[in-house]
This record gives sequence, structure tokens and C-alpha cells, in this order.
Amino acid sequence: MHLAVAISSHGYGHGAQTAAVLAAVRARLPQLRLTLLTGLPRAFLAERIGGDFTLIDWRADFGMRMTSALDVDLERSGDAYAAFHADWPAQVDAACARLEAVAPDLLLANVPYLPLAAAARLGLPALALCSLNWAGIYRHYFGARPEAPAVLADMEAAYNAARHFLCPAPSMAMPELGNVRPIGPLARLGRPRRAQLCDRLGIADTRRIVMIAPGGIPLRLPLETWPVDPDIAWIVPQAWGVERPDMHAFEALGLGFTDALASVDALLGKLGYGTVAECACNGVPMLYIPRPDWPEEHCLADWLARHGRCAPVPREVVAAGRLRGLLDALWAQPARPLPAPTGAEEGATLIAAELRPR
Repeated sequence: MHLAVAISSHGYGHGAQTAAVLAAVRARLPQLRLTLLTGLPRAFLAERIGGDFTLIDWRADFGMRMTSALDVDLERSGDAYAAFHADWPAQVDAACARLEAVAPDLLLANVPYLPLAAAARLGLPALALCSLNWAGIYRHYFGARPEAPAVLADMEAAYNAARHFLCPAPSMAMPELGNVRPIGPLARLGRPRRAQLCDRLGIADTRRIVMIAPGGIPLRLPLETWPVDPDIAWIVPQAWGVERPDMHAFEALGLGFTDALASVDALLGKLGYGTVAECACNGVPMLYIPRPDWPEEHCLADWLARHGRCAPVPREVVAAGRLRGLLDALWAQPARPLPAPTGAEEGATLIAAELRPR
């Protein structure tokens, strides 16, 4: 059987969600042929899925245009959606041609809606998977634009054409969809390698380690001006080119992301699904930079507050690196029972059922 998977390239959260389910599907169906339709990097996908797959660079959605990792460019995003839907039938025709060339038995989308519209036209069985959908995001920002009713009609018809829309905990409300199927959290459990990590960093195991993870969207912090704290070592993206003895590039560690995450004392980042779910399920405290206008923000923050240890940190405090007091307060919070990442197996059960010969 052949499964095609369309994955949004808007950050790494869509890929992390999907990969967790695909790894569980592949464990059940080791002979499954897998084609990924996305602009996400092969290395990121290969680490999380395992096994062979075909990768086709098809970026079937753009999510939202961003001015930074935290800020939406509303004017460019609204205009981009208007242009994308100006000749919607032609967009669907082109997507049909792409899917016919791939020739899968089932399509899974997280969460581009154009491939779902094409699958519906072709009579190809399809499922959707995500903690959000672009129709809900679009309505939040652009519902008052004159073209919004037509754009939303295209979006919602495509999403509702899927047999099920699998919504992992936590997910934003989706009242516009009639095919929602809740599943548990999607997260990988890391193997704590604290001693190995400290050895590679060249630090004592009594020193606190904090990882900075922007979640796949560029976010460069002014780390060179941060005060030095002798009790804290920082793990940062290698691409930032930081040269300080207390700051270490993640890529040089030789550890997978989730194993490194399970070995640190805290994470600093934004509230994206993958970061939130993996911090909670691995018991890692999180400082997060709020995005109050992002419609998924509140459901993620509320769920993480119930299931993990977390605290918001204002942008100006992050920019200045004045984090020690917030980190101490974060570490003083009582630990909570870890949520079980049951969503991968639940999603795999549904996908495997759809892949059985009819």
C-alpha cells in the first residue's frame, strides 16, 4: 500500500505531529510505501520517522506570512490568500495532476487543504491531522475581508471532504468542521542522557542547562549581550553563530532533539504544538514568549499549564537576557503527572484501517 502525506512547511510543528503518527503506522505496516509532500528538511523527517521514504518538494500551503517567528504579516497574508483563491478551480486541477502522478492509495494532510480538495475530486480517500486548520486561522484574522466568504467556503469544503480530521490534544476548537476525531497528545519520549550531555558540554552535572528552540521559524535573539550566569549553560541553534563559552551549538552535540530535550533543565521558545507536547510529555519546564494574537495560543498555554511547568516571559525580558529569576520560579513549580502521548497509536489505528485493501 502507498500512503502520500502532505505536510505544511509553516514551522516544524506540523512535521513533528505527522512524524509521530507515521512512525507508529510504519511499525504496524513495515512494507508501507511512503511519499512525503512537503518543504521540510529530509534530515528532520528521517530522524523522526525512520525507514525509507520518497520526498517531493510540494509546498501546498503557506500557512501565514510572518515578519518574525512571533509576528504575522497580516497584509501580506490576507493578500496571499486572496491571490491563492482567485482561480481556485485551476489550483485544484494542478493539485490533481500532482496526486495522480504520485498515485497513492490514501492521502494524509497536515494541514494543507488544497491536496484534500484534489483528493475529493479524484475520489481518493483522505484523512487530515492537525491541532489547527487554516480555515479557523483565516477566519480569526481575515473574516471581515470582502473575499472571505468565498475563501472560507473553499477551505471548509476541502477539510470537510476528509473522512476524519484527527485532532490531537491540545487542539483549537474547530466548529466549522463536521468530521473531527479527537486523539491523544502527539509527542516523542526522549531518552535522558544527562551525563553524556554534560560531558559533551564540558560542564559539571550540577550546572543547569537551558535549551533555546525557536521551533523551525527563524528567531535570532541577541545572546551576545546577555549577562553571564555561572550556574547556567545554554544550548542554541548553530546557525546563530554565537561564540561564548557558556553557549553551545545544538548541532555539535550529536544527540537527537528529543533526547537532548529530555536531558535539559528547561526550554525557552514559543508556544508551538510540537514544543508544548514534547515538553509536557517529557517533563521539561518551559519559558515561552507569548503571541497573544495567535488563535491557537490560548489552548496550548492552558493545556501546558495543566499538564506541565511553564511561565510566560515578556519579549523585552528575553531580549535583555534577564531570565534567572523566572527560571528559578519555574523550577520551583511542583511537578505534575506526565501526560501519555497516546495520539500516535490512536492515529495509526485509524490510518491502518483506511489502508487495508477494500
